Amino acid sequence: MQTNQVKAIYRRAVSVREAATSYSIGRSSLYKLIATGELRTVKVLNRRLVPIDALEALISGGGK
Repeated sequence: MQTNQVKAIYRRAVSVREAATSYSIGRSSLYKLIATGELRTVKVLNRRLVPIDALEALISGGGK
């Protein structure tokens, strides 16, 4: 009998939509935080991603 191994994948960044949903923030409010530089993002090809550590810093009051 073979056992199934589950690999945990930890995401380091999420889309703006996922970030807004996860943290109960409106997308437009999140884009304002991005525009003012309060929330760091990265651009990968055509996608803007929000690093998890940047979200955690924002929520904890650490900002950028």
